Amino acid sequence: MKAIVRENYGGPEVLQVKEISKPVPKKNEVLVKVYAASITKAETMMRTGKPYFGRLITGLFKPKSKVIGACFSGIIEAVGSEVTKFHKHDMVFGEADMNTGTNAEYVCVREDGMITIKPSFLSFEEAAPIFDGAITSMNFLSEMVQLRTEQKVLINGAAGSLGSAAIQLVKYFGAEVSAVCSSQNIEFVKSLGADHIIDYTKKDFTKSGRYDVIYDTIGSSSFTKCKNALTNNGIYLTPVLKFRTLMQMLFTSKFSSKKVKFSATGMLPVPKLQAMADQLLKIYETGQFRTIVNKKYTMDEIVEAHKYVDGGHKKGNIVLSTQMESKQTANTPFVNMNHYFK
Repeated sequence: MKAIVRENYGGPEVLQVKEISKPVPKKNEVLVKVYAASITKAETMMRTGKPYFGRLITGLFKPKSKVIGACFSGIIEAVGSEVTKFHKHDMVFGEADMNTGTNAEYVCVREDGMITIKPSFLSFEEAAPIFDGAITSMNFLSEMVQLRTEQKVLINGAAGSLGSAAIQLVKYFGAEVSAVCSSQNIEFVKSLGADHIIDYTKKDFTKSGRYDVIYDTIGSSSFTKCKNALTNNGIYLTPVLKFRTLMQMLFTSKFSSKKVKFSATGMLPVPKLQAMADQLLKIYETGQFRTIVNKKYTMDEIVEAHKYVDGGHKKGNIVLSTQMESKQTANTPFVNMNHYFK
């Protein structure tokens, strides 16, 4: 089968399309024919091996897993002898473990892993990124804080995968949302339902008001910079772990009314992730939440895809098509993103 492989850490050029052995499912695994996989900022960080402390998990000098990718959607082609929850031809989506790359034509996933049935109202491309941006933002905004209608939330990095999901979730929960983005993304962010928009190229968002929650989806700011923009019991949320952030988490948990909170959402127990996925799918069904797919790339375009993500200006999610029948040029947006918000 074809897969996206990297032998060493580095820039997008280390990624290659290679023929490798098709995996065989163990007794407790299913074999999924992958139709779509997400391409995320987290994966570009794994590709570079930075920050370096992450190599304690991914491999000190060379990547432990040569195939990249985490989130996927596809069709089950085979099931192990002990599998009871899933069947051949089931359409599924989920997230593989860190030693199993999903940027490939096939992937094996444990039956008790993070895999769930894909509902008919979601395409493969819409389902593939769910366990990245959508579930991560669900965890931060429904588990780490309990939003109330009178609260004010600021989202830094509002146009990205986590940010575009966060805007929709904050609006669903009834709170007021201010979105930070660049000039070129203002109309897009406005279409998601943001109440207020701050162009970071023209204004420092930390001086734009006071907020009950600041969700720094890209980790480009810090608690130190945002502290004065938080209310007395405000919370600074970030999915980007830095040593300073860890120290501030420990300190504020004991000695400050303003808190710093971090969570590695993908490391949470499967039942907790599954519960959030079930909750999110119910929100999808209401029509108040959609996966925003900015661009779709083929496997042969993987270097270009990573260069685009490295540029830091993507809108919503980037999807990799792993099957020839799903091929589409990378130069054309996969969907009209405003379609969902008319």
